[in-house]
Amino acid sequence: MGMDQKDMSEIGEDSKYFVKSTKTRGKGKVKKEKRTSSEAENHEIDLKKEKWEPENWKIHIKNIEKMRSEREAPVDTMGCDAVGDKKAEGHVYRYQVLISLMLSSQTKDQVNDAAMSKLKKHGCNIDNILKTEDDLLQELIYPVSFYRTKVKNIKKTTKILKDKFKGDVPDNLDDLLALPGIGPKMAFLILRSAWNKLEGIGVDTHVHRISNRLKWLQKPTKTPEQTRHGLEDWLPKEYWDTVNHLLVGFGQTICAPVRPKCSECLNKDICPSFEGLKSTKSVRKPKTRKISKEDKVEIKEETKEEINT
Repeated sequence: MGMDQKDMSEIGEDSKYFVKSTKTRGKGKVKKEKRTSSEAENHEIDLKKEKWEPENWKIHIKNIEKMRSEREAPVDTMGCDAVGDKKAEGHVYRYQVLISLMLSSQTKDQVNDAAMSKLKKHGCNIDNILKTEDDLLQELIYPVSFYRTKVKNIKKTTKILKDKFKGDVPDNLDDLLALPGIGPKMAFLILRSAWNKLEGIGVDTHVHRISNRLKWLQKPTKTPEQTRHGLEDWLPKEYWDTVNHLLVGFGQTICAPVRPKCSECLNKDICPSFEGLKSTKSVRKPKTRKISKEDKVEIKEETKEEINT
């Protein structure tokens, strides 16, 4: 008699067990034995060979590194790890990294850097921010996008840090994601910059856009979180620490969202999107009404898709 369906489901294609015989005398059951160490090792090698990875990705990275070395990007001098006061006490520096990232959502690095400079001059530490009136904080960070909502989130988060975390920034993902206005991108970057912990890839709008253009994902993604999962599925972990900084600067200098400088890109001959991008005509954006002081500005906090343009 052959193997029944139940026995097949118990073993599975990738099981560490294999079928030695179709039945055991007198019992009618399939006998399973563990693979030898050499068989298990070969099995794992076969699985690794089957792992998907994008074409030319190592060449893409090498070329991007060369382009990044030849021109400075705003993120190089005004990124979250650059604007914090490294001479300050550790908990103060970590707080400034967190505040910088909270301000960065949908805000250019140059604007964010100016806001952080004013905050540091005012006194960017937990006790001082808590006693500062909201109106003054709004003046200090303006024209950061959604500055009113960000001030509310900063105040709530700062109070939580003081009451629950002894005036310091949490050093784990769950506690960071529980803070108002903090999404996955921010949380992973905070862990890396503030605590030197590498637990995931920080995916902002640049990383999201470029990963899709280079076809670094098995299928197109619609959100930064989908892109993060797609990248982490195949990108070796030794690249996780640098890929955000690398692609953000590349997106700021060469691979822009509108009118990318494809002719200057070293990857143009192996970029899957080159033909489509070079033929794309820029479209003028329609004029939009300025938001008055009376209007309410809302940010979708818990979609956690924070974007730093």
